[in-house]
Amino acid sequence: MSSTIQKEPHRKALIGSPSNFWLHSSKNGFDLTHPSVYSSPVTGPTHIIQTSTQPITIDPSKSALIIIDMQNFFLSEAFGRDQKGPGHAACKQLAAHAIPAARKASIRVIWVNWGLTEEEVGNMPPAVKRAFGFFSIPADVDFKADDAFGHHEESISVDRHGKENQSFYRGIGADCGTLKFPDGKTVEGGKLLMRDSWNAALQPPLDAMFDEGSKLESKPDVWIHKNRMSGMWGSTTPLKEFLDKEGIRTLFFTGVNTDQQWI
Repeated sequence: MSSTIQKEPHRKALIGSPSNFWLHSSKNGFDLTHPSVYSSPVTGPTHIIQTSTQPITIDPSKSALIIIDMQNFFLSEAFGRDQKGPGHAACKQLAAHAIPAARKASIRVIWVNWGLTEEEVGNMPPAVKRAFGFFSIPADVDFKADDAFGHHEESISVDRHGKENQSFYRGIGADCGTLKFPDGKTVEGGKLLMRDSWNAALQPPLDAMFDEGSKLESKPDVWIHKNRMSGMWGSTTPLKEFLDKEGIRTLFFTGVNTDQQWI
């Protein structure tokens, strides 16, 4: 006795709200092209990307590759970072595959990095400062108005739990001092995660790739500073403002700390 396997009927769905929605087809997967209304035909080129679950269809003109925190502080041997860790694995994948593929497909490449100003450091809430460690002085020593960033002679570096950690720095905005590479070469690290410092610069070879991409005539790479773990932490940020201005709706997060981008 034979049995007939019934085919599932083709179904479709509209997910989201009138101003922000996806389409889904049981045959074709998710449509992330973001037309103005669901019935509008797609007029420009699209790309289908196979994922670990279902395919997605994107409009490259409304998409961006977001590269997060690929900076010397998070990746350099001078800070004791593991050269075989996930950050360096991400660096190799970006350089060999993701960035070339994005540019070939006319997908915007956006570099989102820590880049603090003195004013931002001065107004940084304690919960954020604590995450990067802070300085501690003996209990019988009085605080001074100019003790910011751990410049007190008797201060020590402690981790976010207040335990001594012998770190290169004493929290956000603190001077990292002279750093040494395993081969003996040295570099001035600059103030931690401050704009234009060595520690906040991109890790090679990504620094050269950004420089090349920033000179493209069409859709040049963009560098956007952030002042929190996430580049989209408030009602509006420089990243959100740029995405809105350019009409970018679909984001591919890469780099390090990608789990923190919606905090």
